[in-house]
Amino acid sequence: MEQLLEILKQLHPDVDFALEEDLIGDGILDSLDIVTLITEINCTFDVSIPAEEIIPENFASADAILALIERLDEE
Repeated sequence: MEQLLEILKQLHPDVDFALEEDLIGDGILDSLDIVTLITEINCTFDVSIPAEEIIPENFASADAILALIERLDEE
């Protein structure tokens, strides 16, 4: 989780991502942030996020993003 929070902090240093529960709905992450985040996740966690997994539910919170990473890592 710490690595993920560091990646998120690089995008928006002023946001407490550990507490936020609706990053997309609250307008914290936009489409450019998602593209950057996916690239960083691919490099850091060595997982590939397929297009069908790029849905708001998977990027709603740090917990949701981590769950996506863990699920993809198991596949």
